[in-house]
Amino acid sequence: MVDFPLLVFVVSFAMLVIAAWIGDFARKRFKASEEANRDDSGVVLAGTLTLLGLIIGFSFSMATSRYDLRKNSEQAGANAIAVVYMRADLLLETPTAMRSSRWPLEIGGIRRGLLSLPASP
Repeated sequence: MVDFPLLVFVVSFAMLVIAAWIGDFARKRFKASEEANRDDSGVVLAGTLTLLGLIIGFSFSMATSRYDLRKNSEQAGANAIAVVYMRADLLLETPTAMRSSRWPLEIGGIRRGLLSLPASP
């Protein structure tokens, strides 16, 4: 099915047309009193539209939560890359330069909770 989306579309559309034709034929053939059908159809229409609204609302809610989750994971990945880059930059320095660099300040900031490290996976 996934490999043939056009075939799925054509078959689904044909089934929809056939179902509509059968429904129209049945409506014309088994016509009941118009007054009773109109009262009941309003209730069915209201229920159907309510369910459709709920489905659309839940779909947008799930899409929004997935977007927020993806955005947060991308931010965590960028922070992890920045930390790795910062640490790799420190490895290239000489031992005398490390004493005067920002390394002790960052370690002290991490211990005091001023800086945060990304959560490891």
